[in-house]
Amino acid sequence: MKPVIGIVAKHYRDDHKRLETFIRDEVEQAIFDNGGIAIGILPPNEDKIKASSDWHEQLTTTEKHNLYEAIALCDGIILQGGGYADEYECFIAKYCYDYNIPILGICAGNQNMVRALGGTIGHIDSNKHDSDDEYVHDIKINIDSKLFRIIGKEEIKVNSRHHNYALDPGPLKITSYSLDGIPESVEDATKRFYVGVQFHPESLIKKDENMNKIFVNFIEVCNQYIKEK
Repeated sequence: MKPVIGIVAKHYRDDHKRLETFIRDEVEQAIFDNGGIAIGILPPNEDKIKASSDWHEQLTTTEKHNLYEAIALCDGIILQGGGYADEYECFIAKYCYDYNIPILGICAGNQNMVRALGGTIGHIDSNKHDSDDEYVHDIKINIDSKLFRIIGKEEIKVNSRHHNYALDPGPLKITSYSLDGIPESVEDATKRFYVGVQFHPESLIKKDENMNKIFVNFIEVCNQYIKEK
């Protein structure tokens, strides 16, 4: 049985004329290419509720139960990148933390994992971390981290498409930094898989083994989670 990975869909930004949600093709393909089945977890309502560092749960009982049912179909969860942070994304991240459900956060997903546990997000004033280039800068990975055990290297090149970062990770541990000191990943080593990365590994899996290893390990953990349920 292949593990089912729920990708948390995001509302489009306000400049879209019609109400829509999206899942990035690169994320779903990274799951399929590494032996998982990708499904979408849709927003529980059509309203955008922006999540800040002091977010609080605002979902109705029905909306929460709809998310519980969707998550129950899954063996792991991915929080996508994308500029807008919605309250339901933090709700899902907190639920996965509380119930030890494997979860991978990418870029804004990484930030929502931090917000979910009471951490704070900082803003980068310059554009040096926001580029469409394939590789933008190096990061240094702490050797005492799950990310290091996954990739097996202390320094790797990454892409970078963001203006925000984990200023205070709350109970999470920062496990890598860019060379100018910006946190690039967080995790909780006591969980099955509670890992967030600020870069976009899904964009590089076809050419970069380091990036693909993140999905390989995540899906391996989800496979193990099936047996432990």
